[in-house]
Amino acid sequence: MYSLIKLNYNTAKGDMMSDLITELEREHKTLLETLQNVRTLGITSKEGKTMFLSAKNAFLAHLKKEDERLYPPMIKASESNIGLRNMLDTFASNMDEISSNALDFFNKYSIENASGLEFARDFGSLFATLGSRIRKEELKLHKEFDKLHS
Repeated sequence: MYSLIKLNYNTAKGDMMSDLITELEREHKTLLETLQNVRTLGITSKEGKTMFLSAKNAFLAHLKKEDERLYPPMIKASESNIGLRNMLDTFASNMDEISSNALDFFNKYSIENASGLEFARDFGSLFATLGSRIRKEELKLHKEFDKLHS
């Protein structure tokens, strides 16, 4: 059966990846780079604030894409795969907390001027949490998705 999910060869990782996974991983990289630029520019600078709002919008669009395109086929496959179901449950419960914290962060600094120290503390926590989540997604969840479509 022909899969509608296109595959491409990722030479850096040495394996086949679907176009969706390639796209999601590119978005991960862009989001983290944008957040790094915000840290460098400072949230109080005009350019930093613009990049910050861009990161917020990119984060929300990325979550929507995952909800619409990544998770539905995995949830369907998990109906007959208890290991996948357990992994998805773990990722979902973890993501609920991360998303809530990230949205609180984005909302707080979208409307407030913050002290440099407060922003740095909150930013460091969020950046570390997102970085860890992204690594786990790319190492586990994305590989499982591609297994389903290989």
